[in-house]
Amino acid sequence: MISDEQYEELLKKYQYSFKKGDLVKGTVEGYDSEGVIVDIGAKSSAICPERESKLNKEDKTEDVLKLGEEYEFLIIKDEDEDGRLTVSYKKVASAYNWKQLEEIKAQDKIIEGTVVQVVKGGILVDVLGIRGFVPSSHLRSKETDSIVGQTIELKILSIDVLQNNFILSNRKIYSDGLEEVKKDVFSQLEVGQIVKGEVVRIADFGAFIDIGGVDGLLPLSQISWKWVDHPGDILKIGEKIDVEIIGVDFDKQRVSLSLKNLEPDPWVEAKGKIQEGEIIKGKITRIKHFGAFVEVYPCVEALLPQAEVIQYQNEHNTILDVGEVIDTVILKFNPDDKRISLSVDLSKKA
Repeated sequence: MISDEQYEELLKKYQYSFKKGDLVKGTVEGYDSEGVIVDIGAKSSAICPERESKLNKEDKTEDVLKLGEEYEFLIIKDEDEDGRLTVSYKKVASAYNWKQLEEIKAQDKIIEGTVVQVVKGGILVDVLGIRGFVPSSHLRSKETDSIVGQTIELKILSIDVLQNNFILSNRKIYSDGLEEVKKDVFSQLEVGQIVKGEVVRIADFGAFIDIGGVDGLLPLSQISWKWVDHPGDILKIGEKIDVEIIGVDFDKQRVSLSLKNLEPDPWVEAKGKIQEGEIIKGKITRIKHFGAFVEVYPCVEALLPQAEVIQYQNEHNTILDVGEVIDTVILKFNPDDKRISLSVDLSKKA
């Protein structure tokens, strides 16, 4: 049986004045349904609830707070009826990360963040486990729906720990020193060059491609030899592609690009395979008020005038639609000018 003196000595080992708000060191002893069991030197082990054990919900608690390892914790709740304190690792880690972010801003460094959500006026990003806001005006790409989950480079515009205010910019890292970068890139550009680029913005009329610090325009007509309704049908934000430089305006610092020039010219391939006067089956690709576009050879289209469309429909008692295959007659074929005069073959009537 323990003596009174031994009991007094034992109590001395646990003389402590732990209270809410104290920063303590503790060793992970184990895990239970409530969270992480932590030895902080008190009479009873403290508990770090699951929600207070990590910054990112996706992380596994066991990977963040490893068994037998020592960490810093903040006491967030005084002893319960069982004499157990509640602690938080998340709040300590977050405090250190806020401090690190302040240092990064002071040094004007680039930091990476993961896009977690698109919200009104911009996007939310996760940086070191802290949520930050990037306004739309500070996004290099305006196509926000496709970037959730992506990691992007950022610079910190403002940070206020007390107000939990954290604003960042994706555009600033490209604008800082951009003029010098442009001058250097433009000095090396030549028409006919094949360069690597990244799709950074998509518009109705084409796509903007970053070719190493300069955004070049890839017009809709230069994306493919096939008809393209919208650039987004072919290209995706962040996609890496090879393009050919087809125009450089040094005064206005503009670059025109082509993707289709990297593919064989179908009009050249059609030489010798299409003869004037022959009947060719063609597929209708588009219908306009002035006629129908018909693909008579892979990626080679010709316009069937509206008068011919009406005549064909009357003769065959049908209404032509996109995707239908009809017999056409090649009236004139000029591959150099990429022109074909087309008519319909009425020798086969319905």
